[in-house]
Amino acid sequence: MANAPSDAIQRLIDVVAQLRDPTTGCPWDLEQTHASLVPYVLEEAHEVADAIRQGSDAEMKEELGDLLLQVVLHAQIAWEQQRFDLDAIADGISDKLIRRHPHVFGDAVASTSDEVRRSWEAIKLQEQAEALAGSSSPLSDRLRTKVRGLPALAGAMTISKKAAKAGFEWDDMAGVWEKVHEELDELKEAVANGDKGHAQEELGDLLFTLVNVARWCSIEPEEGLAGTNQRFLDRFSRVEAALEGDLQGRSINELEALWKQAKAAIRAEHSPTSGSD
Repeated sequence: MANAPSDAIQRLIDVVAQLRDPTTGCPWDLEQTHASLVPYVLEEAHEVADAIRQGSDAEMKEELGDLLLQVVLHAQIAWEQQRFDLDAIADGISDKLIRRHPHVFGDAVASTSDEVRRSWEAIKLQEQAEALAGSSSPLSDRLRTKVRGLPALAGAMTISKKAAKAGFEWDDMAGVWEKVHEELDELKEAVANGDKGHAQEELGDLLFTLVNVARWCSIEPEEGLAGTNQRFLDRFSRVEAALEGDLQGRSINELEALWKQAKAAIRAEHSPTSGSD
């Protein structure tokens, strides 16, 4: 029998159940399905990641609560359909953790993080092999399952790493750069031809190849893009402030000059010698 949930968790379960009550619940919550909630799950996960990057306990606590709400809401919807509930979710992940940590819950030995990782992967691969027995494309099937819930950028990195590990790899970095230029030329051609569908495909190919560049260089594309987003907003806010919030009708030369000023000002503020005589 599962342990009784804490008062706080039980309160959340009860609140969500009330929101989904067919008679007295919230119309918006009652309209939601597993599929309709997918964007919110992804959004809340990204906001948790951002709160972690910002290092704010208050924001992290709030965003983790929003993400927990999504889990409880999905569990409530599934319970209403008599499929599974929050206890089944918790039991499932507990069983998985025990199964994949035999050095903690069994007699196996793993004294370093690397040994733990190798053991985890071996057990995971065995589980997948049992689930995919008889498949003619087991690696593709595993990857399709693994990346289906990931953001596209994270999914691309996962696919890239696994395919390379299986031997689907360039001989050197020069081959990767050659592929980047090839995909960029194909994107330019598709755009020039006005074929939006083809251009979108080529853009995806280019982005996937750039993810391979990141893998070869041992850098994280998600972190890089998140940093760029923040830097852009920091600079853009200064451009807005300089124009008192009115960007309409400004020439590109004026905006570019203000952008460069903002970039230089931020660099100066973060310079180790800033503030010194």
